[in-house]
Amino acid sequence: MPRRTVSGASAARLGASGPVMRHRGGMDAGEPTGARGWSAELRDAYDRYAAYLTLERGRSPHTRRAYLGDLASLFDGMTRDGAERLDDVGLADIRGWLAAQRGDGLAPASLQRRGASIRVFWRWAHRAGLVEHDPAAGLRPGKVPRRMPASLSQSAAGQVLASLDARVSDDDEPATRRDRAILELLYATGIRVSELCGLDLTGIDWDRGAIRVLGKGSKQRTVPVGTPALRAVSAWLEVRGTWAGPASGEAVFLGERGGRLDPRVARRVVHRAMAGAPGVPDLGPHGWRHAMATHLLEGGADLRSVQEMLGHASLATTQIYTHVSNERLRAAFEQAHPRA
Repeated sequence: MPRRTVSGASAARLGASGPVMRHRGGMDAGEPTGARGWSAELRDAYDRYAAYLTLERGRSPHTRRAYLGDLASLFDGMTRDGAERLDDVGLADIRGWLAAQRGDGLAPASLQRRGASIRVFWRWAHRAGLVEHDPAAGLRPGKVPRRMPASLSQSAAGQVLASLDARVSDDDEPATRRDRAILELLYATGIRVSELCGLDLTGIDWDRGAIRVLGKGSKQRTVPVGTPALRAVSAWLEVRGTWAGPASGEAVFLGERGGRLDPRVARRVVHRAMAGAPGVPDLGPHGWRHAMATHLLEGGADLRSVQEMLGHASLATTQIYTHVSNERLRAAFEQAHPRA
């Protein structure tokens, strides 16, 4: 049977002839695909891919939702233009879908992520024998401008933590102790907010001064923790029982209703702490992660060690998140170069 491709004009409409599906509103596997008007082949491919992401790749709910939302957006466009089979789509059609979203104002990083998720789908579909050729094989990732993440100076970080110490001295409520422990631990370890909220009581090694967290890709790693952070966590655990209940489980950090701390609440805790220190920039948990890594490098830590602590699979990722001060670079040059 000859292969039919969507026309060039139709390709541009793959993402433009209706509202582009945003990540937050993307379809998950629980939504009935038949209600969207897709062909049986597209519905089957979507459902099998959703199972693949969960059962074989072990993707997090966040990643799974994003990948499936992108695929649903592409399938919606295909269906509007009369495509019923996966083999009806070529490279030009996929490029047109991405181009339409670029015109809709999607950020370069979001476009790059959507292109990557679509490449993963077609690679899987080809390996699974659903298509004869992989139409996304020639799709190249777009360039995303590198932006230096916002960070804190060492003095600013100390100012925020000192203000939290003062709050504990004033009221010593469970929420205040918890909030101080959160900020101390984020700064001491550079863990992600999801890793902080997922930390269990059994994940704290008091003797070694370390915590065990579950990071991206379900990879476990051990991160060293300093004495101030361990003291703050210990102080919080002394009053944790006032909030603990049946839903608490082994969670270290709890919400006021006794359940495991939600990442959104953790972000609010960090922003509230920043607001309590005059003149300090308003940063979230990721800003503290970057500050920890930067201050380690400024103190002489090597990049590989920082990579291990942050849980980055690639050293290049660590280089994006961490920058070395000009003063340290200059000092290293003057110390090491024979003609400095």
